[in-house]
Amino acid sequence: MKKVLTFGEIMLRLKTKGNERFFQSPEFEATFGGGEANVAVSLANFKMPVEYLTVLPDNTIGDECIAELRRFGVGTDRIQRGEGRMGIYFLETGANQRPSKVIYDRAGSSMACAKVGDIDWTSVFEDIDWFHITGITPAISKSAAELSIEAVKEAKKRGITVSCDLNFRKNLWKYGVEAKEIMQEITKYTDVVIANEEDCQKSLGLSIDVSVEDGVLDTDKYEKLTSKLLAEYPNVSKVAVTLRESHSADHNGWGACINNGSIFYVSKHYEICDIVDRVGGGDSFGAGLIYGLRTYENDPDALEFAVAASCLKHSIPGDFNRVSVKEVETLMNGDGSGRVQR
Repeated sequence: MKKVLTFGEIMLRLKTKGNERFFQSPEFEATFGGGEANVAVSLANFKMPVEYLTVLPDNTIGDECIAELRRFGVGTDRIQRGEGRMGIYFLETGANQRPSKVIYDRAGSSMACAKVGDIDWTSVFEDIDWFHITGITPAISKSAAELSIEAVKEAKKRGITVSCDLNFRKNLWKYGVEAKEIMQEITKYTDVVIANEEDCQKSLGLSIDVSVEDGVLDTDKYEKLTSKLLAEYPNVSKVAVTLRESHSADHNGWGACINNGSIFYVSKHYEICDIVDRVGGGDSFGAGLIYGLRTYENDPDALEFAVAASCLKHSIPGDFNRVSVKEVETLMNGDGSGRVQR
């Protein structure tokens, strides 16, 4: 089997202890995380061959980051070292009606400084048949956006399947360009789109009246939304949209839908109570979908695997989803009792 390649920025994650507010105590939990790296780690845990591409500073923190990725079995030989620093994000975990809060410190990072011409795509894409990118990398800088567009074009030249998680982040698009100006171009070279309702509206400018802010889902509107995306981007073969009902910071409803132009399918629904960490939940869904589409014979099964994988992620601290295929399939097949395994 050829490999999956994911491309984007990995950051130092500094999280408050437990559910404390920022600087309630003078300690942070230091780990690593970032959308595309999270996908790579999940795929490695599923025993799928995967490489990760980013640009890291040539210092000890960069070295430790690479060592952590290797510990999970992620291929790191294609990682570039460059000028700048490692980006940072600070996380304050919410509880009950208090939402979680993320503060980015990414300006001047090695990935944000990367530009067209820095990466030899011929060597990077050797033995790759699936390329995954998100809307986060093009949001961090103009040069990273140009590099992201170059990446998907180079992937398509080589007949590589491209998946893109639109991942709209309003706090990142700060360099004078609207998200849709870049993401519409990237989507022209994408085969599989992963998104939520806000991503479709803010990243692609699709104007279907869909919102989950009141905690109520109307699946008919999601069928219209996904059908409109497929109509406007005929190169896209499948679009999967996550369906999150946010009752509180600790309690979410969770599911997803997929539209491949022939069928529209809605997954089973999970009620996730006592959430441990929802950061990385969307990335775990994306990884599950990539695994499912490359493993199962039909899109509904692939979607059910992705939803179950992401459901489990909500129980695990940190960005990375530390679960196996067997654990995901156990939940996917109906065993969500949480009983002790002896």
